[in-house]
Amino acid sequence: MTETGEGVQPVVAWAVAESLCQIAQTLAQRGWLPATSGNLSVTLGERGGPFAITRSGADKQRLQSSDLVVAGERGRLLTSAVPGQRPSAEANVHAGLYQRLACGAILHVHTVSNNLCSDLYFSAGAMTVTEHELLKALGHWEPQAVLNIPIVENWHDLEQLAEAVVLAAQPDVPGVLVRNHGIYVWGEDADTALKHLEAFEFLFSYHVMRRLLTVQGAGV
Repeated sequence: MTETGEGVQPVVAWAVAESLCQIAQTLAQRGWLPATSGNLSVTLGERGGPFAITRSGADKQRLQSSDLVVAGERGRLLTSAVPGQRPSAEANVHAGLYQRLACGAILHVHTVSNNLCSDLYFSAGAMTVTEHELLKALGHWEPQAVLNIPIVENWHDLEQLAEAVVLAAQPDVPGVLVRNHGIYVWGEDADTALKHLEAFEFLFSYHVMRRLLTVQGAGV
């Protein structure tokens, strides 16, 4: 795309860009987007169609609308604000999830708690959470609800990673952990995806703290 005297022209609608930038700021304030890690996206129309996603190398802690590009099938670039920009290296994961699920936004973050939980329970293939109030935020209101959060290997081959995440994704569990990498979370829109992410991260932090207290003999 081109630049004008007023600066780089964004390639997605103002409302979409503003929403993702605000969410990025919220996540950054919580320390969930360290060292340019993570990627955020939102669909721009029909299921499986084009989506706006953070560009490769963007510092999501200072995200600008010009840091968003438009990607399509298999995460391939469709439009960018500046020549040479590329979608996040993990755009194919987002593309695959949009193809499989009826979701409108995907958030991927790296935190200490989600990394610890993904490693602790990797051999089981899932982390089980039960009898916790925050499960309601993830759509589980039933008494004694049980949530099994899938965990996949952190494949360095991104096609393999995308396949693993998409195969593990379940409509009633809006997130997939990647071992020692992070979590992909989705929702019908960006605000819902953020709510789901906040619930997951609370549960991970709670679980890690509880294990620490148990090891220290606090009797929790």
